[in-house]
Amino acid sequence: MSIDRREFLKIAGASVIAGLGCLSAFEILLPGQFEASQVLRNPKALVGKRWGMVIDMKKLNEETMKKCVDICHRIHNVPDIKNLKEEIKWIWTETFEHAFPGQESEYMSEEIKEMPFLVLCNQCDNPPCVRVCPTKATFKREDGIVMMDMHRCIGCRFCMAACPFGARSFNWRDPRPFIKEENMEYPTRMKGVVEKCTFCYERLAVGLKPACVEVSNGALIFGDLADPESEIRRVLREHYTIRRKSELGTNPSLYYII
Repeated sequence: MSIDRREFLKIAGASVIAGLGCLSAFEILLPGQFEASQVLRNPKALVGKRWGMVIDMKKLNEETMKKCVDICHRIHNVPDIKNLKEEIKWIWTETFEHAFPGQESEYMSEEIKEMPFLVLCNQCDNPPCVRVCPTKATFKREDGIVMMDMHRCIGCRFCMAACPFGARSFNWRDPRPFIKEENMEYPTRMKGVVEKCTFCYERLAVGLKPACVEVSNGALIFGDLADPESEIRRVLREHYTIRRKSELGTNPSLYYII
């Protein structure tokens, strides 16, 4: 097959107008040779309509929480910057007072009040960070995961101001020198961009659950909130749960059993 430059530009222009959600370049140039599902999706990929997570604090201890943090930060090349003002965190711990402001009381159990709670991006169904991003660097996938495209991020930090959970970090300096052991299978970032947890979308794409779920000894339950037969829906039916700042209307996809 051969096409001249003029014909190629016509095809390329048509593909842009049609949009990325339509035919791929492979299908345009070699019609009938490829299927979109073969090009875009691994047959082993985990598929859901709205991914969510339940964190069972009754099953978590500090050692397991540290494993969750360590594995997440290691495989995603999160730099270990000791300065608290410049630290990058995808998953971390907070006290009840800071994780659930307004829900504490003077009669609350001291155990719960002082307990470290595992927190991360809440993958909101109505994410304010997406609405304020001027370049669409942060966007919401069809399965509910709120993503970050670091290549499109201009560092305005509007998303950080909009996020009510403090779930985003800004790279004030080049993070690469602070990565202890680089994972070559996941991209590193650069100075001047925002980053956060993305529910290990790269693992879901090959049929694996988020890394923190795998090392949590059953304390973290991940699944499709839209599937009434899923494990996560069963757990939500059987246990009373709370969410962080649910009164704000962002509709978080993280639930806590306490």
